[in-house]
Amino acid sequence: MKKTEWFKRKFPAIEDNGILPSIIERLTGTPARIEEIIGNGDPVLLMLKMDGRWSIKEEAGHLLDLEPLWSGRLDDLVNGAIELRVTDLTNQKTHTANHNATETNILLKQFREQRVLFVNKLLSLNDDQLLMSSLHPRLKTPMRIIDLAYFVAEHDDHHLAGIREILRSEA
Repeated sequence: MKKTEWFKRKFPAIEDNGILPSIIERLTGTPARIEEIIGNGDPVLLMLKMDGRWSIKEEAGHLLDLEPLWSGRLDDLVNGAIELRVTDLTNQKTHTANHNATETNILLKQFREQRVLFVNKLLSLNDDQLLMSSLHPRLKTPMRIIDLAYFVAEHDDHHLAGIREILRSEA
């Protein structure tokens, strides 16, 4: 099964803020899911790079690398920014971080800690804040907080699927 490239994905606006609790549940569960998938993995397999792509640890590290972006974009929305902050679309932070040199349990712990902060920020919002909107810099579409939360959850799943793809190819 071929996975759609991330930059080719489309993200329609979500009208019903009532599904935000379900999206937050997905976001809350990502650390546990990634821990289940790689927590006891063979260290050699977790660092294996195939076809010039990221290793499993680099995929996991990439999720960690983007947590400050998600939190900053949430701040942008709450603070009424016209446009959400941009990211480095070349992912240089992940390419240069050397996540393979970091113990897996440390990567997973750091990701869990950062994700808890993001989820707690989401849980602290009021209904008026949920209506605020800013332009996504790459997609050029307006995003509300629910759209950002969905975007992050989809990004998580995109990379978890990539990790499972690596694991299946090595099985």
